[in-house]
Amino acid sequence: MTMNIELIRLLAFLVGIIAFAALNAAYLVWVERKGAAHFQRRIGPKEVGPYGLLQPLADGVKLMTKQLLVPDGVDPLLFKVAPILLLVPAVMSFVTIPFGEHLAARNVDLGLLMIFAFASINVLGLLIGAWGSANKYAIIAAARVISQNIAYEIPMLLTAIALVMATGSMNLNEIVAQQGGGLWHWNLIRLTYAASPLTPIAFLIFFTTMLAETNRAPFDMAEAESELVAGAFTEYAGMGFGVFFMGEYANIVVGASLVTVLFLGGWQSPLPFLPGSVVWFLAKMYAIIFTVVWIRWTYPRTQFYALLNLSWKVLIPISLVNLVLTAGWLKVF
Repeated sequence: MTMNIELIRLLAFLVGIIAFAALNAAYLVWVERKGAAHFQRRIGPKEVGPYGLLQPLADGVKLMTKQLLVPDGVDPLLFKVAPILLLVPAVMSFVTIPFGEHLAARNVDLGLLMIFAFASINVLGLLIGAWGSANKYAIIAAARVISQNIAYEIPMLLTAIALVMATGSMNLNEIVAQQGGGLWHWNLIRLTYAASPLTPIAFLIFFTTMLAETNRAPFDMAEAESELVAGAFTEYAGMGFGVFFMGEYANIVVGASLVTVLFLGGWQSPLPFLPGSVVWFLAKMYAIIFTVVWIRWTYPRTQFYALLNLSWKVLIPISLVNLVLTAGWLKVF
């Protein structure tokens, strides 16, 4: 009986996670288009539904009902598998994210490590899709993405290690639970982690690397339309492109959720007299996502070598200093 209840619970969470990822993929496109329009003093989508709210549904139906075209000369197996390799790890990462105190599909002790493990698979989807496409622009974009992900995973992991050292856990529920009691207990500023004077900079490093890991502007080398047609997605259209699109936005939601959990208190309230809830989590998460959209339409794409220099020459040294300072503080105090 207990096994049946647990199975039903997991299936319910699975359906909910897929629906959550699909709705975010659809309506974050609307947020992106509306945000871009307002930043550039335009109107944006307005014809399909009030304020264009039904435009994402129309676009989704259009993409998903189109035939999956397989061009001549490509590797059909790799070409079809690549979008799934990008989407499935992103959806699986939602399993361990605690949206509320008791709202997580599975409370995994090594939840943070699990998310990083799944995140490392995403780049394989882009690589396999580009290689299977047999398109020179796609292969160049894939090579850029691999270099970018290797460079930016290092400072992200170093920052996460410093945080794990301070909290003593890789369990995301435990990390959030330690941040209760008001915003001054959040890992962004709390005393046990603020030992390092680089704590706010560590947050900025993690946020910057999250942008790079999710291939968002100004680090969107996976597409690079102005240089490489459509980058790794050049040969994809219809349903295949739609799945890539869903995977990209699912990764953005996972990245914003991770920033919320690690630095901003997760579901915890910023005021000690207000109870924590999933509402606080979603408010913080969507504030991070709006910032991601804001950055995309504010800054131009960086030059590739400048992108790599930023990581190897700036972010990695600062992350190492932050790690050493945090270790020293915890050892002394």
